[in-house]
Amino acid sequence: MKRKVLALANLQRLDHQLCFALYSTSLAMTKLYKPMLGELGLTYPQYLVMLALWETDQQAVSDLGAKLALDSGTLTPLLKRLEGAALVTRQRDAQDERRVLVSLTSDGKKLKQPAARIPACLIESVACDVSEISELTQRIQRLRDQLRAPLSSTPMKDDHDHHA
Repeated sequence: MKRKVLALANLQRLDHQLCFALYSTSLAMTKLYKPMLGELGLTYPQYLVMLALWETDQQAVSDLGAKLALDSGTLTPLLKRLEGAALVTRQRDAQDERRVLVSLTSDGKKLKQPAARIPACLIESVACDVSEISELTQRIQRLRDQLRAPLSSTPMKDDHDHHA
């Protein structure tokens, strides 16, 4: 019994929490990126949008949101700021007026080259080689996907259920 109580106490230690390790690592990563992104005139979330667009230009807002795990309330202001900086354009899809397509401008495309140095700076900042970083990334992605799976299988309540 005493062993179980001790094990439970250890599980409740902050430094034993996977969630805290991921959270604090994310904060440290964002802090590392901040000066490099500042030189490009981007915030970290804007950088993620640009990465997605450099990978595949002209995407629907809904597809970008799904890829980045951002809801439209978060993504729309990001896109407006990127549009204001003349890095992207937003326009209605000619074949489906309900869809808004996001495309890189020529300035947005040009930003890809100076941004390409950012991953190399990360590798220099950590004591890991590329294969270790790749393996860690894949393990974290698997964890993320496992954590998302129960959420996607949970039935969502209809919108009218929230309007009493």
